Amino acid sequence: MSEALRGPAATTRGRLRPLGLGAATITGGFWAPRQARNGADAIPSGQDQLEKAGNLHNLRLAAGIGTGEAIGPVFADSDVYKWLEAAAWEYGRNPDDDLHKRIRDLTVVVAAAQREDGYLDSVVQLRQGDEGRYQELVWSHEHYCAGHLIQAAVAQVRCTGDRGLLDVAIKLADHLFATFGDDKTVDVDGHPVIEMALVELYRETGTTAYLELAKWFVDARGHGIIERHGHSAAYFSDRVPVREATSVEGHSVRAVYLAAGAADVALETGDSDLLDALKRQFDHMWSTKTYLTGGLGARWEGEAFGDEYELPPDRAYAETCAAIGGIQWAWRMLLATGDAAYADAIERMLYNGFLAGVSLSGTEYFYVNPLQLRGAAYPDTGRSPAHGRRGWFDCACCPPNIMRTLASLDAYLATATEDAIQLHQYAAGTITSGEVELTVDTAYPWDGSVRISASTPTVVELRIPAWAEGATLNGEAVAAGGYARGSGQEFELLLPLVPRIVGADPRIDAVRGCVALERGPLVYAVEQADNTANVDDLHLLPEAPIATPSDVLDGVTILTARGKIGTGHRGGWAYRTDADDSTGPEVDVVAVPYYAWANREIAVMRVWLPRA
Repeated sequence: MSEALRGPAATTRGRLRPLGLGAATITGGFWAPRQARNGADAIPSGQDQLEKAGNLHNLRLAAGIGTGEAIGPVFADSDVYKWLEAAAWEYGRNPDDDLHKRIRDLTVVVAAAQREDGYLDSVVQLRQGDEGRYQELVWSHEHYCAGHLIQAAVAQVRCTGDRGLLDVAIKLADHLFATFGDDKTVDVDGHPVIEMALVELYRETGTTAYLELAKWFVDARGHGIIERHGHSAAYFSDRVPVREATSVEGHSVRAVYLAAGAADVALETGDSDLLDALKRQFDHMWSTKTYLTGGLGARWEGEAFGDEYELPPDRAYAETCAAIGGIQWAWRMLLATGDAAYADAIERMLYNGFLAGVSLSGTEYFYVNPLQLRGAAYPDTGRSPAHGRRGWFDCACCPPNIMRTLASLDAYLATATEDAIQLHQYAAGTITSGEVELTVDTAYPWDGSVRISASTPTVVELRIPAWAEGATLNGEAVAAGGYARGSGQEFELLLPLVPRIVGADPRIDAVRGCVALERGPLVYAVEQADNTANVDDLHLLPEAPIATPSDVLDGVTILTARGKIGTGHRGGWAYRTDADDSTGPEVDVVAVPYYAWANREIAVMRVWLPRA
């Protein structure tokens, strides 16, 4: 490429500026042990799983090491790159010589597998050769794999200083720029992610060609490219141009990855029209197509979004990767707008839709995350929650995605502007911006007290979640659903963690007349392990739940509500004529945080219960 590399580009042109690497550090509280398990157990075991599954074998073969045939799905390389990204962020968080060696050794293999002209996809290279490149881009995931490689390379150079993978990524991105575009090959990958990656590579290198190509990929959607290949355009987010779409549709992970990439393009180009379109899409998704847990994707068929208010709890797909993509999109919208609603969305997805996807041990995973389990009545895809969390999957996108999210979680805590530091998520740790260091002391989400000490007098803007009615900052009442601004060196934010009974929108047919339990950012689930009555027969009374600390499930706070046992028909006929199915005795209804369900046994679970 003729254009010389410049210094790193401006981070974003958004309302808020993300902090630099290491400027936010989680040191204790709720998230620290989860990050520790991710680093000590999940990431090392993840490399072992990639070895067993054949992903590393494929790259070695492409590099000319060993003999054999390609193993696994066509997107096998992407899981390696997500692992490399996770390992890089973990090294930046907690430097370790053994981890650094693992990263370097694997990077050497990846570099050796790359073709001279920059092309790299081990499965295509091994199965189809050079003539097979981009012949079935709808399903081949070649750009998808490239995107995850680029993201890993940026993480690696930022966290370790090593340029090995970055050089591979630049060579690959240059190849893509030379191959795709209006006057070149007009085609798009069936699975977005390259858009986000190219913008991040532009930020790292300053090479504007990468931003131009990301913009082209975003704008190429919705013009019949995929339909001409004979595939459903809606499934691939290709039915309507991104700038004209009013909602998300199709495969949920594809849709939110594309939206996140489009948000990156809007941020870096200052494209307000594109940003406005994304605002409309996010708002519609959040208000009509998102589960209470922040889960995204209502249908097993196509792993897809459904229609408005099509949110069945027992049939929810709510893929873990979709929650991660939703967090990535919301973060970019937060940077662009400064709107606290996006930080609220991140919190809901993070504590519920995302965190349910990984066991308390950190090494077993859910692919899908329903809000109700009656039993084993799920499609036999190997991903059913009825079988419990698993150490790996044939389609293993979720485990390394979880690893990289936990390893980079610190970056979502705070941002800065010229005159203030914003805290979006509350975790015990330190925040540094310029000459100011904030020390945050909190047991959130179990306790609503957040104490902040500043090294010098400064201005802070603290998110007050929309659910936190009655919150105070230094003793003064502050409004829920925005940011409270304060100045000084000592701050005490009190967020009332009053247990709540929330009702379902009556337009959601599957849970009309049902209620659920929440406390702070946590959605709760009623599991059979905590209840003597059959959970399927429980109806919830409107009495205020009681919150109690416990020593189960890593010390969660449990909720105890009151309910009645239903007296449902047992005669084999599914329909009833009487209006009240809750005439049985009153009982305690015990609930645990949804993220912690299925860590003891796999049994009946419900988030939504009928109102007694």
